[in-house]
Amino acid sequence: MTLSTAIGSWQWDIPTLAVTAALSWGYGRAHFRQTRAGTGVGRGRGRACCFLLLGCATWAVAATSFIGVYADTLFWVRALQVVLLLLVVPFGLALGKPVTVLRGALGPTGRQRVDAAVSGRGARILAHPATTSVAMLATPWLLYLTGWYPAVLTHSWVDQITRLVLVLVGFGYFYSRIQVDPVPRRFSQMISMTIAVVEVIGDGLLGLVLWFGPLVAVEHYEQIARTWGPDLRTDQIIGAGMLSILGDVIGIPFLLVLMRAFTLDERANAAAVDAELDAMEHDAMERDTLERDAARRSGPDRSGVAGADRE
Repeated sequence: MTLSTAIGSWQWDIPTLAVTAALSWGYGRAHFRQTRAGTGVGRGRGRACCFLLLGCATWAVAATSFIGVYADTLFWVRALQVVLLLLVVPFGLALGKPVTVLRGALGPTGRQRVDAAVSGRGARILAHPATTSVAMLATPWLLYLTGWYPAVLTHSWVDQITRLVLVLVGFGYFYSRIQVDPVPRRFSQMISMTIAVVEVIGDGLLGLVLWFGPLVAVEHYEQIARTWGPDLRTDQIIGAGMLSILGDVIGIPFLLVLMRAFTLDERANAAAVDAELDAMEHDAMERDTLERDAARRSGPDRSGVAGADRE
């Protein structure tokens, strides 16, 4: 596969195009209604660009460009698609604050329903750090080290469902970790940063397993009888590098977002502590003032009583 072949290779993926078009239309309409109603928050255009371009557009490109065309032919191309759908697309969707945009576009009753859904027991379980982190860490391992991966290469419907699952797992992870949208429960960003480090280690281990381990779905790739491009071992090594190294590089913006959120949280906590200390100091000063005033008022009375006793 040459550069010109990659640029000129496109295909129609109706399910993916339908999903991304529906999401783009729904988000755009909700964003417009939110802006018109004046219920939006700052940087609305930036959020919309993240959702529509980094999220939906990347999702569509991952299915219709050479990535989708050669995903069943080359291991490294499928690995690139997995990285995009599990990390890049969900990150863009989460940065777009879809829950906030939807909530701002609805009326009071609709907002109450959204709030009830977000604060419900099911949402608390699904958005819990343990749930999203385990799903994010386990999904790539299960995909490549079980019969799931050969099924993806063999059955188109498994492929479609798998790509949707990757996006959903990634969105749940970034939604609960970035916390720019209303979430069932807010956790410290230090937890998110710790989880991110653990995930980097997990991706690196998976890359090493694929790099030095046995070939995956070797029967499928041998049946293709490809006479061009890298051999099966080199192809899988490149794919392992995609999953580990490229995944870590793409994770840098996520870490920057977490660090910024952590800084803002620390500033907010410091401001809250300062306000509480100021309030306590103010209350103490008021008590001291009241006690001194009471002492001054009661002083002459005690002197008069003492004089009367002496008489």
